[in-house]
Amino acid sequence: MSETSWKAHLGDRIPPDMGADIDTFAGQIALKKEGKISDVMFAETRLRRGVYGQRYDNGLRDDGTGQQPLVFPCGDLKKGPDTVWDAPGMSRLKIPYGKLTAEQMDLLADLAEEYSDSILHVTTRQDIQLHFVHIEDTVDMLYRLATVGITTREACGNSVRNVTACPFAGVCNDQSFDVTPYAHAYTYYFLGHPDVQGFGRKFKVAFSGCEDHPCGLVGFHDLGAIAVLREDNGEQKRGFKIVVGGGLGAVPVQAKVLTEFCPEEELLPLAQAVSRVFARLGEKRSRARARIKFLVDKIGIDEFRRLVEEERATLRHDDNWTRYVEDIHATAERPLRPGSAIPTENLPEGFEAWSRTNVRPQAQEGYYIATVKMPLGDFTPTQARALADLARKYTGDTMRLTVEQNLIYRWVSGEDLPSLYQALVEIGLGEAGAEGITDVTSCPGTDTCKLGISSSRGLMGEVRKRLSVIQDELHPDVQKLRIKASGCFNSCGQHHVADLGFLGISRQVGGRRVPHFNMVLGGQWTENAKSYGLVVGAVPSKRVPESIQAVTDYYLEHRASDDESFQAFIERVGKREFRNVLKPFQTIPSYEEDPSYYSDWGDPREYSIGDIGVGECAGEIVPIAEFGLQAAEQLLFEAQDLLDEKRPSEAAERGFRAMLTAAQALIRHLDHQVGEEPDDIVAQFRIHLDETEIFHDPYAKGKFANYLFAAHADSASFATADHERAHRLLDEVGHFIEASHACYQRITAQSVAAAE
Repeated sequence: MSETSWKAHLGDRIPPDMGADIDTFAGQIALKKEGKISDVMFAETRLRRGVYGQRYDNGLRDDGTGQQPLVFPCGDLKKGPDTVWDAPGMSRLKIPYGKLTAEQMDLLADLAEEYSDSILHVTTRQDIQLHFVHIEDTVDMLYRLATVGITTREACGNSVRNVTACPFAGVCNDQSFDVTPYAHAYTYYFLGHPDVQGFGRKFKVAFSGCEDHPCGLVGFHDLGAIAVLREDNGEQKRGFKIVVGGGLGAVPVQAKVLTEFCPEEELLPLAQAVSRVFARLGEKRSRARARIKFLVDKIGIDEFRRLVEEERATLRHDDNWTRYVEDIHATAERPLRPGSAIPTENLPEGFEAWSRTNVRPQAQEGYYIATVKMPLGDFTPTQARALADLARKYTGDTMRLTVEQNLIYRWVSGEDLPSLYQALVEIGLGEAGAEGITDVTSCPGTDTCKLGISSSRGLMGEVRKRLSVIQDELHPDVQKLRIKASGCFNSCGQHHVADLGFLGISRQVGGRRVPHFNMVLGGQWTENAKSYGLVVGAVPSKRVPESIQAVTDYYLEHRASDDESFQAFIERVGKREFRNVLKPFQTIPSYEEDPSYYSDWGDPREYSIGDIGVGECAGEIVPIAEFGLQAAEQLLFEAQDLLDEKRPSEAAERGFRAMLTAAQALIRHLDHQVGEEPDDIVAQFRIHLDETEIFHDPYAKGKFANYLFAAHADSASFATADHERAHRLLDEVGHFIEASHACYQRITAQSVAAAE
């Protein structure tokens, strides 16, 4: 079914605001095909719709076992492998704070079968990713996703990424309060918000219901919010400890405390002020230093705090800052079945082991949280539909994805746990060991990521397979350790906060490349990822599984007491001892002696890093004004099409909106606040661009600005505009947009000259 017929078929099931954005993206694809949008501009605009380039020319995708790769031959592509249209890519679907409904899960299963490789992948940001999707299919997908409330908008690119939160929020025994409504409010307040469109890099946000546990991992986020209760005149007041400037990457940084207590009604305006300061002062020229952590480090947290407070004082009031507080229970869940105790008799085989590791009691008596362990975060459409049916039967729409690439059911009645477990076993998802050493985490690595150096998924698949065989024989203190791997230094696998972390690197031996991993030991997952591990040495990829056993054996043998934790042991012993532990595993035989060292897990070919390309972890740095001006041009094109279709009144209204969009872009480029209403846009344009003469062309003076003022004054008549009136207006719109481009270029040139 074509995009046009899908849109017509779905009709009013598509929310108008989501539909309008998808229409815009469809128009941008059309303009790109016509060569009317630059590669850089189009890259950023598709990234902001979750359409991400991926590595595909290696032809492999590991199935999670580390042994049987799935093959996607390039011959199946629609065209030759030369442009963005030819290579399949990845679509990232935003799942705010990981919450999924059964209806959404059913649709995801359909989309994975129809457009992807029939694998749904859970990310470490509680997203869902579909790989090997052709860009020409994305508009169809987006319309269909919109009908169940899922968007891909700003899932990639220099934007606010998916807002994550503790998956146990609302049912946890240790939380200060349920952070779900706040994560929800943050997500939708900033989705498409003008103050978050001018970032130099991505911006990641997380919410945690407490400080002690790792579920929110706020410590390595650009902005993190930890729930706090404070006494105020005898009443408990809700608020948040706000931290900023955290991040992993090549050099991990702990977030700094912005404020110990932000009242709930100040959460969104404070976050807006943070966003505006970052957008204004963050690095724009060098992507390598464009995250907010570098800004905080450069000016210091005290100065950053002062700037945020100053910015907050100047913000125009927005009723949406606190509207959600009035209906704080809108995101609350209710059980589907009565609570009860877990049965003790006639239990299915394997249930007791599964319940020890995958089940935890809720704060609500008689109810439990059940974790579904997803090997490497992957599951199939068949499994997805079964998971949706289990939700309908036992819990209702309470599924949540986790940052450890699993899925949980909340509100499971105790008496339903055995039958839920049995059903999970039947679909291949009943494995025990959640949140333990066999529950490994991995980024895509060389399977699909352009920046991948070594096969993190292949390695973790092999590690998981080997450890699962001996899981019951492992010491209890080893069973609970966490292993995470990243295929490159970008840390998407969060290896810095694992007990045993692995970072993909390359080494050369005898003129040939050999895949390696740096071993990182002693990261602290608890207390919201309180501290980061240390690199102790590089190990050839094929010997990593053996080295893991050597490290854990050394820990058990040499720890000071039975209660010395792995992190405490690493800190006490230090790197030197572990370098000695790793030495036996670092020797590499020649290629003639053992060629297996010279290929990576899941890929029989000789290892090479030649396929590495330019990563798309963030888009090119494109100023927000350029997006606004490009959007204005597209609105003008649409208006011209409407006029050709003999719809003059709609053409006039669309043309006027194009003028407003261009004007709004310039106002925001000058860092002035402006809303969406025509009266406000025109008023702010008059003050900041017309009266200052910034907009005035040296020859035409204020002529083109007057086109905007005249159109605004006459806008009530557009509903009855005839063809001649609409045609004349669109000519004026074209001149106004060209004048806006010229104005932007003058402002930019002046800024560059001032900087020099």
